[in-house]
Amino acid sequence: MTDPDPLYLNLIKIAIILICSFILLKLAMYIVSKTGKRLTLEPTLIQVLNEIIKYSVIAVVITVVLKEVGWDISAIIVSLGIVGVAVGFAARDTLSNFIAGMFILADKSFRVGDIIEISDKIGTVKKLGFRVTTLKTVDNKIITIPNSNFSKNIYLNYTTEEKRRVELDLNIPYELELDETVASLVNTASKCKWAQRDPKPNVLIKEMGDTGIRASLNVWVNDPWKVATYRSQLAMEVKDLLVGGDSVEDIEV
Repeated sequence: MTDPDPLYLNLIKIAIILICSFILLKLAMYIVSKTGKRLTLEPTLIQVLNEIIKYSVIAVVITVVLKEVGWDISAIIVSLGIVGVAVGFAARDTLSNFIAGMFILADKSFRVGDIIEISDKIGTVKKLGFRVTTLKTVDNKIITIPNSNFSKNIYLNYTTEEKRRVELDLNIPYELELDETVASLVNTASKCKWAQRDPKPNVLIKEMGDTGIRASLNVWVNDPWKVATYRSQLAMEVKDLLVGGDSVEDIEV
């Protein structure tokens, strides 16, 4: 009885490897997708994890198949290792941005549509990529920010909470009745159409100044883009309630 053809056996082995790899790949991707949905991970992050698994399995399968057909993969692995080190040094910034993008997606620090501010730049997130994040400013300028910047710098997410506070600094002259003036300020602020009813507008007393009592009038709104506009409107509404040249002072929020 003749021995089976070695080539025939190799083809059978390769077929088995491919079938098993395909089943393993589908199972791993299914588990990642189900687990990601259960943990409410971003769909983009789930997709990237599946892509990493897919290409990792493909790389392993190619290596095993080449070994089965008799190729010496040692030299290939060494060459790929050298090339990988060189590419790693050349693309370390890209890799850093990619990893930062992964953490942004995993942590849900911000999403597309959120209004964020970083390094004195503020805008709406239009695209969250794995290398850069694209913002669109209120005057329709497009800003591209490397994702690694978000791990190195402090940034603000104005849409994490539904409400923003409009804060207006005031100087209440000593000749005015404090309680009556505070009540009038709160009443005037409450009548603004854009002012939120909960929490209600309030006045906080800060300190006693040379010409009057320094305080702040606080009103909550739900549109972070219009904070400066609302502050200006608020100043116009309350200016007649105060006496003195420097009674109303805008501050940056």
